[in-house]
Formats: sequence, structure tokens, C-alpha cells
Amino acid sequence: MKAMKKTVSLILAVILALSLCVFGYAAPGPTIDTSKTASLNIYKYDLTSAEAAGAWDAGAHVSSGIYDSSVNDALGGAVNYAIKGVKFTYLKVADIATYTSSDGSGQTATTVYAMPVGATTTSFLTALGLSYENAHHQTEDIYYFTSDTLISALEKALADNSTVTKNALEIYIGSNGGVTMPETDEYGHSSASSLPLGLYLLVETAVPENVTSTTDPFLVSLPMTAIDGSGWNYNLTLYPKNNTGSPNLEKTVREAQTSTGTNSGSTNITDGYAHAATASDGDVMQYQIVSTLPTITSSASYLTTYTYVDTLSHGIGYNKDDVVIEFFRDAACTDKVTSWTQTEGKYTVTYADQDNESTMTIAMTSAGLNEINTSADVYGVDGSQRGYSGCTMRITYAATVHSDASVVYGDTGNPNTVVLTWKRTNTEYFDTLRDDCHVYTYGMDLAKQFSDGAGEYAAAQFVLHNDTDNYFVQASLVDGVYYVTGHVTEQAQGTVFTPTAEGKIVVKGLENDSYSWTETATADGYVLLKEPVKVEITTAEGGTCDVCHKALLTASATVNGGAAEMTADGESVHALAPLTVVNTKGFDLPQTGSNGTWMFTVAGILLMAGAAVVIFFIVRRKSGHR
Repeated sequence: MKAMKKTVSLILAVILALSLCVFGYAAPGPTIDTSKTASLNIYKYDLTSAEAAGAWDAGAHVSSGIYDSSVNDALGGAVNYAIKGVKFTYLKVADIATYTSSDGSGQTATTVYAMPVGATTTSFLTALGLSYENAHHQTEDIYYFTSDTLISALEKALADNSTVTKNALEIYIGSNGGVTMPETDEYGHSSASSLPLGLYLLVETAVPENVTSTTDPFLVSLPMTAIDGSGWNYNLTLYPKNNTGSPNLEKTVREAQTSTGTNSGSTNITDGYAHAATASDGDVMQYQIVSTLPTITSSASYLTTYTYVDTLSHGIGYNKDDVVIEFFRDAACTDKVTSWTQTEGKYTVTYADQDNESTMTIAMTSAGLNEINTSADVYGVDGSQRGYSGCTMRITYAATVHSDASVVYGDTGNPNTVVLTWKRTNTEYFDTLRDDCHVYTYGMDLAKQFSDGAGEYAAAQFVLHNDTDNYFVQASLVDGVYYVTGHVTEQAQGTVFTPTAEGKIVVKGLENDSYSWTETATADGYVLLKEPVKVEITTAEGGTCDVCHKALLTASATVNGGAAEMTADGESVHALAPLTVVNTKGFDLPQTGSNGTWMFTVAGILLMAGAAVVIFFIVRRKSGHR
């Protein structure tokens, strides 16, 4: 980019030099017609995109100041690379004059530029790093400068600190009566006519959102000599270059890695964050939005709007008031510049609820935009101050998955989108980027049965354990469905699941993990399950997101190691893992009144009768009866 800027600067310098050398040309020929006026035509094309597409070779074109149909045909033809919405401002800074001097061997005529002493001239010279002492000569209150002095000073100032020089000249031209040309149209064209002859400064002062680097300010002489030296060109046509580009945008999500449910945890943007995540109902999800800021080269390319509109599916709610913005020098977010919080006034956060979704708008305020545009904390590779140009902005916040029917269960997922809108100095033009991520959650459908069809469903009881993360599931029963509400480590605190009158236990809001169903009670006369039933829900990539074109997830399940076809829920084809638990009848003990019991009774009576006879004879002997 720097090499291209230098090339453009040199081309424009050549234009000025060519026009100047002919002013001092001593051979017979046409001279400037001072009764005429001049015109200026500018065509702005997206040469960045044209070069990338192979439609343009900047090195093969030399600016001549003349309308070039080959350029317009190549860049404004079937594929139109015109940039609409660019504004240039011009200001006449000097009159053209001739200085004649004697060096002892003859008279020498030199073309010079006449500038009157005053604040306007002083500001102009200061921006170029010059003073009145650099003048070629002085006549009363008029100072005369050569083209070599002006061209060299402008090139050096831009090379030393392009941002400072651009800003200084943009301020200078805006505060000293500069005239803004109409913004470039759909053909990338703008023009100015009836211009008095002289030396002009042109500065790009407003650009649409896709321009990342403004054209370096340049000097142009009106009229200028035709490229073949045969005459004067009073109608100058220029093709100054803009670099173009856009910020990037990515939204990712992960399950919260802290027990507090706040927006905290690792700042590593790759630590668990992904386009898709699974969660249980009631889980806190951590989101991050990462955007590399567009290039800022001067006040003309300042950002005037940088706003995010984030949308969550209705089944997920913002935790609110926890938005943090960080700036990093690198795309990996390892070299932090600064952090902002909501209380600093550098951005606003507003929330809104609609029928099927919730939105959060994060808008940079004037104070925030000013820091982004002008902060001295970041410097360009040439040492020039460029605000947060090219830095990476990271936004983090947290949200909670609801424990109710508003959540979408299964492979349709809960999409969460973000739209970034940005504008530059020409606020009539804006662009947007969009990205999204998805949160998935699943369920199980347990069918309780008795082998003879006669058992009482309400007598059966189960507990559900997450074997992967080692917790028992808590859930709330609403309209015949258990929605997960929490996780506990003690079984006594876990929910006791009881089948409905239809013999169903439907649990919704489970992440993709391994689980165990343990039957803790059943109907009288039936046998409990010997061991837990193992259910595993797994996910794999399947399908592509229409918004971000990244992979979506599809779930599958196994029950005790065997494949189980997941059933649908709403529009989700794969949502609930099915399983069936059957209790068989227990073994019967002998019943009261049976033969075995009668025999015990008879035996008891006989034993008692025998004992009575023995006692009778013992008593008779003691009494003397023989």
C-alpha cells in the first residue's frame, strides 16, 4: 500500500513538474492564455479490487492529465469499479509568475509561485514543513517558491508522517475557503469548472465506508502542458487512487467457564469459543464478537458510525449490563491496547424484546469514536498516529438459556446473529457485515412400560445423572414436560422424575453428553431395573449456515451402546433421544390359606395336644395316682 501511495505521489509530482518546466520554456510556441479559465475532472475507481481481479495494472498506466478512454473502459465497463461518494476539496494557493535574474552571463527566467504573506500562507507552509525562509526570493509582501521546493516538501512531509500531514492539510483547506467538489457519482466522476489559473491544492475530505486509505493531498497547476509538449491543457483529468476494504466480523459462543455466570474467564479468543455450542437449559453462555477495525489514514477517513445490533433467539436471554469492549494490536487478541466498560460513556447498550427474539444494540458514542479515530496509543509502521486503525475490537457478554418451551430443541438450533454497520465521513454511505453462531440443546423421551400393562405409572421414580460432567439433573415439570433448571452433585438434591399418566418422562434442555437413568422405585409387584440405562447424545457437523456459511450440528444417540433414532420436536428432525424402560412382574410368595399354611396349623395343634397329655400324666404321678 505504501509503495502504491508513493507511486501515485510521484505521478502527481511529475504532472506538476511537466507543467512547470514548460512555463520557463524559451523556445517559440504558444503561451498561457490568461483570459481563459480551467476545469478539473476526477475519476475514482476501486483499484484495489480491480488489481486483485486482474482487471488493472497500475504500473502500466502513467497519468497524463488527459482523459483516457482505455482507463474508463477497463474500470467502468461491464464490471464497474467506480467509487461513489468521494469528495475532494480544492483551494488555489498561489499565482504563477516568472522570475528573471542575471547571473553575469545572461538573463535566466524561472517559473515560480507567488504567495502573499499572511496567516493562510503561513498555515500552508507549516503543513509542508516550510517557512518563508525557503522562498526563492521576495518582493515586498509576496514570497515566491519554486516547484522543486514545494514538491519535495510535500513528499517529505507525507513520507515522514502521512497522517499528521493529511490532517494538517485537511484542516488548512477547510478553514481557508476551500471549495468542495460534488461527490463522485455512480461513474466515480466529479468535476469543477471556471477555475482561475494558478497552483491548486487538492485534498480528499470525505469518503464512503469502503475507502480505507485516502489519496495523498497533491498540488496541480492549471493549466498544464500536454504530455507531448505541444500545447496547454486547460481541462485536466486525474485518476487518483483509493485503497478500499472492509472490517471483518465473527461471532462465537461457549458455555460459561466460571461458576458465577458472569462475563469472565479466559480472554483467549480460541479457548472454547466456536460457531456452534451445546448447552443445558439454565446454562450461562459467553459470547464474543471480534471485528478488525478498518484502516484510518486521516480525518477524511474517520469513522462516524460503528454500531452492532446483536440478536438472540427467544429461548436465550441477555444477562445485561455486562458488555466489555477490548482493543488489541493483533488479530489473535494477545497484545491489548485498552479496555472499555459501559460506565465510561464510550459506547451505549440498549435492549429490546420482540415476539421471537431479543436485541442488544452496542453503539460507539462520539467520545468512543474520537478515541478510535485519534488515540495516540497506537502508531502506524511509519510512526504516524492512526488511532485504533487496523486494531481488533473484541466485545464480550453473557446470556442464559431459558428453562421453558421458548428454547428450540434439536438440530434447528437457536441462532444468534450480529450485524455491524459502519460509516465514514460521507455519512450518506454505509455498509454492513453479518455473522452468527448457534446454541443447541436436546432432550430425552423415556417411555415407561409394565410387562403386563397393569402397573401404576405414578409409582415409578427415576433420577438422571450426567456422567460426562458428573452431576444430577434438576428440572421443573410444565405441561407434562420436564425442563432442565440446574445441576447438583448430590443425588438427594436432584429431581425425582415420575412418568405422566401416559407413562412418559420427557426431559428437554440437555447438552450432548453421556447420561444414566436410574430407577429408584416402581409399582408394587414389579422388578426394578438391575442397573442404570446409559444414554449418549453426540453431535457432528451437518449442513451449512445460510448466514455465515459455517457448519451446523446434527445430533445422534445411543441407548446402552445401541443406536437409537432421535425423534423430532417442532421443526427439528433430531431432537429427542428415545428409550423404553419395562418392569416385569416379581416372583410370588405363598399366599395366606394355602395347603402349606394349613399343614403348619395342624402340626402346631398336634404338638400342643401332645404337650397337654404329658403334663396330665406328670401331675397324676405327683398326686400319688399310679
